[in-house]
Amino acid sequence: MKRSGVADLPLHGGRVPHWLAERMTKLGTAITETIVHDYGTSSFLSRLSDPFWFQALGAVMGMDWHSSGITTSVMGALKRGLTPRADELGIYICGGRGRFSRNTPTELRQIADRRGFDGDNLVRTSRLTARIDNNAIADGFQIYLHNFVVASNGEWAVVQQGLNDRSGLARRYHWHSPAVKDFVSDPHTAIVGEYQGTIMNLVDVQAVQAQTALLEIAHEHPGKTLEVARHLRMPSHHEVREQNVDLKRLGAVLAVAYERDLHDFAELLLLENLGPRTLQSLALVAEVVHGAPSRFNDPARFSFALGGKDRHPFPVPLKTYDESLNFLRGALDAAKVGDVDKLDGFRRLDRFVRTVETSRQPEANFDSLIAHEQEISPSLGGRSVLDDRRKRNVEPRQRRLF
Repeated sequence: MKRSGVADLPLHGGRVPHWLAERMTKLGTAITETIVHDYGTSSFLSRLSDPFWFQALGAVMGMDWHSSGITTSVMGALKRGLTPRADELGIYICGGRGRFSRNTPTELRQIADRRGFDGDNLVRTSRLTARIDNNAIADGFQIYLHNFVVASNGEWAVVQQGLNDRSGLARRYHWHSPAVKDFVSDPHTAIVGEYQGTIMNLVDVQAVQAQTALLEIAHEHPGKTLEVARHLRMPSHHEVREQNVDLKRLGAVLAVAYERDLHDFAELLLLENLGPRTLQSLALVAEVVHGAPSRFNDPARFSFALGGKDRHPFPVPLKTYDESLNFLRGALDAAKVGDVDKLDGFRRLDRFVRTVETSRQPEANFDSLIAHEQEISPSLGGRSVLDDRRKRNVEPRQRRLF
């Protein structure tokens, strides 16, 4: 068994506002459904176990592009959206944050009874992944979020996150069952986090003697060696900076969205009349659905689809968000009755953007792009949690005056 990835994220406080959480649930569900429709449940679990793809997913859904809250909000949105359709899609999300993580064994056994799985084995697997990351890896992070995702074919993935109060960082751990051969020998596909000095890894292949000692003391198997496969380290600064983004990749998206000849061809692919801002959003969402793993090494780029709740890189454009959702939902509903033109066009859009990137190699002007997004934000219904705070601060004074 091998962990698929790890991510280190700065700790951020606050909550996801209802207006964004509701949209994240709908968009996350639509993205998942599109992946399952085109590639199957195994492909979705493989993506979920990649820390870079997961970060890009959170960014494209309008969350902060790099904070610890992206894990809780994305997994919460996916669980809310996918649970009512779990039997249809064949994907079951268990657990959550805090007390909800303790419900994982009960939820897994209930699913196992319905689907004919070995519930006890799933529960044991869930506990082992949590114990390995919480106890066997002495890196100072205590697990407070644990999500176990199982498909109808028995394949599973784990996304869990630990907190280190001293360093002010969170560390997200990803697991995927096809990578796991032995829980006590390099089980992780990846761990993401900043270097914080030497740590004790009791599941390292070279820790056999320590493992033996633990077995004698605890009378149970410790996890085997953890191998760090993909490690995402997010910076501490909150704003999106030019160096965080691949400007050629982003430039191709902008060219397709705003250059007349390219925009017209993209609309032809999608069989839809779309404004440039919605096309920009859909092109980045399409890459999250169809892009190869190597495309996600700059997850901040995907925040240029629908902004971020803290105004980084710009407020969430609600009109664009809803138009993008309507397109994707409409394409999925049409595909259910055999009309796959729009959904196929969504895939072709991703291919077209990559062709433009390769053939023309356009490069985005970062400062001009930010200025443009800020300028058009009011016309697109741009909103952030900062606007909500201002409203709460103003309303009490209004009540006293009137």
